[in-house]
Amino acid sequence: MPRIIKSALIQATCPFDGSSDPHSIRTAMIDKHMALIEEAAAKGVQILCMQELFYGPYFPAEQEMRWYGLTEEVPNGPTIQLMMETARRLGMVLIVPIYEVDGTGIYYNTAAVIDADGRFLGKYRKTHLPHCHPGFWEKFYFRPSNLGYPVFETAVGKVGVYLCYDRHFPEGARCLGLNGAEIVFNPSATVAGLSEHLWKIEQPAHAVANQYFIAAINRVGFEKPWNIGEFYGQSYFCDPRGQMVAVASRDKDELLIADLDLDMIQEVRNVWQFYRDRRPETYDPITSP
Repeated sequence: MPRIIKSALIQATCPFDGSSDPHSIRTAMIDKHMALIEEAAAKGVQILCMQELFYGPYFPAEQEMRWYGLTEEVPNGPTIQLMMETARRLGMVLIVPIYEVDGTGIYYNTAAVIDADGRFLGKYRKTHLPHCHPGFWEKFYFRPSNLGYPVFETAVGKVGVYLCYDRHFPEGARCLGLNGAEIVFNPSATVAGLSEHLWKIEQPAHAVANQYFIAAINRVGFEKPWNIGEFYGQSYFCDPRGQMVAVASRDKDELLIADLDLDMIQEVRNVWQFYRDRRPETYDPITSP
């Protein structure tokens, strides 16, 4: 029997006009996403992922301490506790990207992974942090990950997470494959320009090189007052052959659903023996300072 899982991604606009306080934004975004999660459950979705920092705007567009107010503990904060209850009630695996606090002034860009029975399985913390051009001041807000590249054994398969800017680094994508990932979710917040050209090149390349499914999520719209560019949506699923399975719209809130046949992974690996033919003893320069 084919091992097919019904998977979903949520891309969404953020109703932030520059005057709203962080807590009211969080409430509005959680309410929006809860409605879409319920819709997904009604359509039989088994696993669902949201966009990077899903319950707020992409606040690293500026450097302001007020956004520290969006931090929560993982898993003991209110948002992850809500999502654990929701996962258990709906029987759905959830990947939930939020702003994590792990002690005074110790903050991470984090995605929690929750199993279909509501258990917190663990978290991925963003490894590579952009801080290189106006509008992406992430090193002001986050520490880089200290957790490596975990893969989570969920009710529907082995799940890895990569976060936004991470996607530009093939080394971590390979580590996720070596750790057994069958689906890698990449929640993102990325704007038009060179990024859009690369959006459908880099991650399908990871899917092919590592022979797993990629699920790429991007938010949509312009976020005031910063207007650093258009978040261009186009969330998608890509199979281990590099083929797009489903692609979302560019400019609207959307629940994107696709059936993924995880048996394809072994079929592809039987033909292209990349893991067998690797030469790790020759790769030392990659990890040299």
